[in-house]
Amino acid sequence: MWIRFHEKNGSERLNFTAFYEALLEAKGVNLGDTGVAGIGKGGRKLSYIATVQGNGNLLIGKAYTALLDLKAGDEFEIKLGRKQIRLLPSE
Repeated sequence: MWIRFHEKNGSERLNFTAFYEALLEAKGVNLGDTGVAGIGKGGRKLSYIATVQGNGNLLIGKAYTALLDLKAGDEFEIKLGRKQIRLLPSE
């Protein structure tokens, strides 16, 4: 199941955010009506935006890892694509 949307130039792209939101809902994580998953620390709404820190690290944040039920020590394979980073659980 992939959710597609159309660009202004007529091309078609996959809407990964909608796909992962549907996946989280299927796992029992209620995303609510706003399309923004949950509430982070201090009641802030999650934005799905991450910023590279000054030292080059990319921090995802505890609220997101909690939504995916990730634990300390979980390992991922990093796949670099065209304008995207994918984290795949290691087997």
